[in-house]
Amino acid sequence: MPHTLTTCTFCGVGCGLYLESAGNSVIGAYPSFSHPTNAGKICLRGWHGHEIASSPDRLKKPLIRREGHLIETAWDEALAFIAARIRELRERYGPDALAFVNSPRCSNEESYLLQKLARAVIGTNNIHHGTGPYSHNSIDVLTNMLGTAATTNSISELAESEVILVDGMDLGRRMPTIAGAVLRAKLHGSKLIVVGTRRHRLVENADLFLQIKPNTETMLYGAIAKVIVDRGLAQTSFIRNRCQNYDEFLDQIHHYDLLESAAVCDVSPDLIEAAAIAFAQARSAALLYSASMQERTKDTIEAVINLVLLTGNLGKQGGGLFALTEQNNLQGTCDMGMLPDRLPGYRRVEDDNARLELEKLWHCKIPSRPGLISDSIFKNHNSVSLKGLWLSRHEPFSSAAADVTEFFDQLEFFVVQHIFLTETAERYADVILPTTAYGEERVSFTNTERRIQLAQQVVEPGLDLLPAWEQIAKIACLLGADWSYDSAADVMDEICQAVPFYSGASYENLVREYGRQWPCTKDHPMGTRFLFAQQNGKKTFQLIPVPKPAPGPQTSSNFPLMLVCGNSLYYWNQNVLIRHSETLRREYSILFTDYPHGFVEINADDAKALGIYDGQKVRISSQSGFGISNARVTHDVRKGTVYVPYFERQLEQQILGNESSRSLVPVQVAKEVA
Repeated sequence: MPHTLTTCTFCGVGCGLYLESAGNSVIGAYPSFSHPTNAGKICLRGWHGHEIASSPDRLKKPLIRREGHLIETAWDEALAFIAARIRELRERYGPDALAFVNSPRCSNEESYLLQKLARAVIGTNNIHHGTGPYSHNSIDVLTNMLGTAATTNSISELAESEVILVDGMDLGRRMPTIAGAVLRAKLHGSKLIVVGTRRHRLVENADLFLQIKPNTETMLYGAIAKVIVDRGLAQTSFIRNRCQNYDEFLDQIHHYDLLESAAVCDVSPDLIEAAAIAFAQARSAALLYSASMQERTKDTIEAVINLVLLTGNLGKQGGGLFALTEQNNLQGTCDMGMLPDRLPGYRRVEDDNARLELEKLWHCKIPSRPGLISDSIFKNHNSVSLKGLWLSRHEPFSSAAADVTEFFDQLEFFVVQHIFLTETAERYADVILPTTAYGEERVSFTNTERRIQLAQQVVEPGLDLLPAWEQIAKIACLLGADWSYDSAADVMDEICQAVPFYSGASYENLVREYGRQWPCTKDHPMGTRFLFAQQNGKKTFQLIPVPKPAPGPQTSSNFPLMLVCGNSLYYWNQNVLIRHSETLRREYSILFTDYPHGFVEINADDAKALGIYDGQKVRISSQSGFGISNARVTHDVRKGTVYVPYFERQLEQQILGNESSRSLVPVQVAKEVA
């Protein structure tokens, strides 16, 4: 049977695999043993992700809402209707009454064209990739401190790291291929340090596990930095030659105290000290953290990057900072400019020279005022009410941090691009454009290690399906733009002109040796394994003085436990694609066999003290309200906390009321009496 080497497009690892086809269907997958990222390993999603394309629930034709009902229509009619309504709204309310939100599942080509449509044709910077404000914090902090918003080193280099610190994510469940690379490095002598509030598979193999209280990461990293400075372990030569603000950093770090920080984090000071010494003394140390965690805050990210700078772990093989992106193309969508304040290549929209370069390429004027991020878009926090929304491969009802019903109720026009009929689309969309699936188009993605790769076309899409990038291009032409792209490769050729560090990334180049890691330029077409190997003679990096955090909310006798909202180990169960793969749906719904009506997680010791057994109905009360759910009794969560998964949004709102934006709230838990 034919088999085609391609890239898995499910998560940010971007594994190489082969797709098997028979007739015009993909029937199987197996890993590439020579791909540098996964080296013969793929996870459950890689093995079975191709099943999604054959789902009977797929949209096959455009849908348009008439008299309250969605009915199938022809492409010409759907596209003409969209163009007419967008033109009408822009003329009536102005360009900033429209917003364009896509997903990190979108390819580089469609992301680039969508932001170009918004900026060059409509005239607005209301553009975002839809993952919320905290990943935007990560981009801002990385750009400010390092000059580049990306992972600095390659996944394969973890085999050469003397110390690997994994912070705040369950790699085994979320990014299994990278977890495997970490464990193999550990087996070959690397020291593994894990920081987080939850126990998970990687913890069982860790040399040091710092199970901290929720939201005390900043205090922890401040204490680690203080130990390194006090013991004279800072890499002062690297710092003096390459970093700014070291004296200011030292002035601030002396406000931290090891014993005080240990008490705040509820971790032994000996553990903190051991972690600090191990990380600082390693010849190469890698720090892995989740760039897209909802609970990440700016000061926490700054403290993480400070640690890497303080120990000189940039510009060397086996060291570095891994800002892991769980979505398959979060890196690429940001590179392409799907950000309200950044043009392609992370240049600010206020930068006159950057705008002028793109204006010459696009033959148009570009707005200079930053737009709205997705969180503000869905909350409609702007002076001019939004009237129209373009939404691509994104499902706000399962991913937005707040109730978005009010926002959609006031929209006058709503366009959705998706492979399936989502809840949002079914309830509110005026037009739905079906998209091609994995294996049905040739486009590019950029993974979490900056590797630009091609996802190859293996089978032909249905007769009534158009690739998403082509849909966007047709709309632009109907709105008067002179766009002429015969293929996605033509779009990539323009990307190479618009994004300097993609300038060597033609399809002819990407098809060789499993893609290219950017910067991939005309002068360096082979790409770059790790960043900052060469010093440019300037102090490129910024150490940031991070003030010692103020005390967080405290428990009391009435509310003795701390409620935490976060991702359950099985949070993938909400993913729209997984719901349409029989194998993946079964695997990621395992917990719901035992807890079909949802659950909250309670530490086993706390449950024993409260007389609560596994599966029992419990009442969780705060000062603002209460909710009822089923207890999942587990040692995964630390003692003193109650963990509410993000998909339990209604429960979260019932408990927290007006405090639903807070990440930590004291609560009490009791058996619910029928």
